[in-house]
Amino acid sequence: MYRHILIATDGSELATKGVQHGLTLAGSLKARATVLTVSEPVSTGFDDALGWSAVATSLPDFQKAREDAARKVLDAVTVQAQQAGVTPQLLHVADRYAAEAIVDTAEREGCDLIVMASHGRRALGRLLLGSQTSEVLARCGVPVLVIR
Repeated sequence: MYRHILIATDGSELATKGVQHGLTLAGSLKARATVLTVSEPVSTGFDDALGWSAVATSLPDFQKAREDAARKVLDAVTVQAQQAGVTPQLLHVADRYAAEAIVDTAEREGCDLIVMASHGRRALGRLLLGSQTSEVLARCGVPVLVIR
């Protein structure tokens, strides 16, 4: 059925449930698994107009901290993957919005299913905070399995 599953995670507790579900599914289907974590661009609102985010992202310590955070998320996935008997491809995409990176990666890697978690925000919370899951659903032609 599915041959290549993209599993998106931000390392949160809910996303970890999504990772577990995606890895278990990949294992049972004997499908390839690619696990993606994304470091979004720095956006500090008004400071952005002054160019502060560009300065922040160019600092070696800032870049290293983001890489370290992504590595920590992917290291945790490695442990989960071993328990599920799956050897996933691990990817970190920096300076992209999560939904954009998920859609682009799924298309570029030839994934035929995306597994991701959603906090299930509604009404005003969804409007104010946005929903990466909703954005992926709206922009992507690949089926999406949403874990809550």
